[in-house]
Amino acid sequence: MELLLKENLPFITVTIDYEGANLNIQNVLVDTGSASTIFAADVVATIGIVPELTDMLQTIQGVGGMEVVFMRRVDGLQVEAHRLLNFDIEIGGMDYGFEINGILGMDFLMQTGAVINLRDMTIEFSSEAFVKEILP
Repeated sequence: MELLLKENLPFITVTIDYEGANLNIQNVLVDTGSASTIFAADVVATIGIVPELTDMLQTIQGVGGMEVVFMRRVDGLQVEAHRLLNFDIEIGGMDYGFEINGILGMDFLMQTGAVINLRDMTIEFSSEAFVKEILP
């Protein structure tokens, strides 16, 4: 899969499946410096991923500063034919000063065996197509 270079950073499109709805999300940063995968709250709200009274809020910290997030298990997170089932994502404001709808972090990249080729600006995964279930 080709990586799209924006502001000198690699971006892709991902698909989230949640409670029977699915959403293609563009402008998702591929980030080996992020331990987890996070999406912008306003984007995922369109398929019903919103904070609930029982959600635990967490504070995460990165190069962009500190941010309050909540976690949600989605039915699937997919990049092309590469899909992980029952995958935990974080949801936050993601106001970083440029257009970004999410960060695909090391949790997804490692479980899918991602290989990032910066010379060719591509990302490949350990197999041509797979579905892998993440158990609790």
